Amino acid sequence: MGAVAPRRALVDDADALAGLHATSFPAPWDADLLKVFLAAPDSLCLIGEENGVAAGFLLIRIAADESEIMTLAVDPLARRKGIARVLLAAAIAGLKERGIKHLFLEVDEENTAALALYRGFGAETVGRRAAYYADGGNAAILSIALADCLAEGEPSR
Repeated sequence: MGAVAPRRALVDDADALAGLHATSFPAPWDADLLKVFLAAPDSLCLIGEENGVAAGFLLIRIAADESEIMTLAVDPLARRKGIARVLLAAAIAGLKERGIKHLFLEVDEENTAALALYRGFGAETVGRRAAYYADGGNAAILSIALADCLAEGEPSR
C-alpha cells in the first residue's frame, strides 16, 4: 500500500462513502444522509484514499468543545494497513487545533480490533449501552481526552 494521506471529504464524495459504509455495516448509511453530514459546519469528515480510490473514512460531529465519532469505515480489502489509525490521528490533530477537548464514540464490545485502535489513542471506557446494536450487541462508550493524546496515537500520560 502506498501512503494514505487523509483529506477532507466533500459532498461529491458521498456516493463513494456510502459504498464504503455498505461494505462495513449491516445497516449502511446512504449517500443522501452522508451529504447532510458532509455539508454541515459541525462535521469533520476525512477520507483516506489508496491509489486514488476511497479506502476508508471517518465522520465526526462537533458540539462546543466536544466531538463524537459518528462512523469509521474501512474497505474490508484495505483493513489491517493502518488506514483507520491514519484517519483517527489526522482527525485528532484537527480537533485539537479547533480547541476540542474530548472525543466520544460507541463501539461494539466484541470488536477487539476497534477497541485496540481507540485504546491506542488513550480511549477509556466511560459507559455502556446494552443491546445497542440490531443484533443485540452491547456498545462500550469510550472517551479520548485530546489534551492527553499525541497526534501520532500514543497517549502522553
